[in-house]
Amino acid sequence: SFPGGRRDPADRDAVATALRETREELGVAVAATSVWGQLRTVPDRHGMTVVPVVANLGPLEALSLTPNPDEVEEVFTLPLAHLLREENQGYTNFRTATGYGYTLPVFLNGPHRVWGLTAIVTELTLELLVPGRY
Repeated sequence: SFPGGRRDPADRDAVATALRETREELGVAVAATSVWGQLRTVPDRHGMTVVPVVANLGPLEALSLTPNPDEVEEVFTLPLAHLLREENQGYTNFRTATGYGYTLPVFLNGPHRVWGLTAIVTELTLELLVPGRY
């Protein structure tokens, strides 16, 4: 999943929360000037509102990640080309105990299956970055 967490009282907004969480979880200090903006809010399965923030971190090779072992088990990336290949895209159908059904995106064939809220945010990001290709 992406870095994230609850807003602290000291955070002035969702962007400040995202920058703080990225620094705390991955050891990456992202400048506010690198933020491109916010995607639409998404509810999580607990009824909380998630505000995805998109930023340009520059070349991944230039990043020095120091993941917090208390919060991060593993770090991996997927190339944009991988995410755009149809054979790596799918959907998962869910049904609640009350019979309500819904469908969510899933990204396959990488080091891990990307699903749930992470796949939703990934899909929103792809729709923004490469409209018409995803």
